[in-house]
Amino acid sequence: MPPLDVTCLPKDWPAGSFAARAMTPEGPIILGLQDGQAFDLTPAFGTLAAWLSAPDPVAAIRGQGRPLAFDLAAALANSDAETMDPARPALLAPVDLQAVKACGVTYVRSMLERVIEERCRGDATLAEGVRGEVRGIIGDDLGNIRPGSPEALRLKSALVEKGWWSQYLEVGIGPDVEIFSKCQPMAAVGLGARIGIHPMSSWNNPEPEVVLAVSPGGTLLGAMLGNDVNLRDVEGRSALLLGRAKDNNASCALGPLLRFFDAGFDLPAIMEAELSLSIVGRDGFTLEESGAVGALSRDPVAIIGQLIGPHHQYPDGAVLFLGTPFSPSKDRGAPGQGFTHHPGDVVRIATPWLGALVNVVASTADCPPWSFGTGALMASLARRGLPRA
Repeated sequence: MPPLDVTCLPKDWPAGSFAARAMTPEGPIILGLQDGQAFDLTPAFGTLAAWLSAPDPVAAIRGQGRPLAFDLAAALANSDAETMDPARPALLAPVDLQAVKACGVTYVRSMLERVIEERCRGDATLAEGVRGEVRGIIGDDLGNIRPGSPEALRLKSALVEKGWWSQYLEVGIGPDVEIFSKCQPMAAVGLGARIGIHPMSSWNNPEPEVVLAVSPGGTLLGAMLGNDVNLRDVEGRSALLLGRAKDNNASCALGPLLRFFDAGFDLPAIMEAELSLSIVGRDGFTLEESGAVGALSRDPVAIIGQLIGPHHQYPDGAVLFLGTPFSPSKDRGAPGQGFTHHPGDVVRIATPWLGALVNVVASTADCPPWSFGTGALMASLARRGLPRA
């Protein structure tokens, strides 16, 4: 893995407001970073979820945080799973008790790839042929179709007549967005951690995404980067295997920091950003792709309205993957086989506003087992005499 340093931080990080979590020898702490200074919010709130439930989390950084001499550069460097020293601080995923949710097929490119997976029943050898067939019938210029609109319903009728309707098209251009549970609270890994691919899978990929943080009341608080690691062959066999494809050991990466929306950063800014992906393999394989965050086919505020409201509550708040602008399809090996991960792949997801999320791929069995859950967090806070709510 390349060195983890300040190049992993947002380009203007000294001017912004951020939330971070770090593991220390005493236990996990929550940090506010504002104007380049660090503040310890753990004595005031105990958990990041409680902090983000405060009336004004950004004001709480200085209002309730304790100034802390925190060496951020050293914590970044120590976040590499291969060289981490447990006696020194290292960054964690910037979430704790929040529900970790994700949207599917919210971009045309990813929607078409999901249709391809379904049509070839998870067999990667058929993907290129099916890709051409799908585009020949559906096309790939669906960006102007508003989900749930009369135009979308007319397209659905035409595709049903041709026998080409798909459950992925239903949630891609229908009125209801796909929202699923990506992993359990406390299960996400952060910058520098290994990310897990289940050994049952032979066709899989990273999914670079922007992830929104949402308060219990449904207020958008900020954004971070995420990798919604996906097993394409497993989900392609049946959409009922979505949970098996998505929720595995170390299969959800978030970070490096949560950036709050404030006077210098807002939702329109991130919607105008370009999300980049690079993969470097031990076999010499390299891949570079990018996609516009703003190519999203749905309004993020409307998506949040489907996530949380009178019909569904999240008392500890939630974070929501918005969906991936693209799924890598560059051949790795035989022509037409497409992309799949190899152990040791270094995955870097980046955008200037949010920094870079860097992880290395391993089998789920070779990633550290998830052992520090909600109970362990509560016990750690109690041992240190810190708030547990």
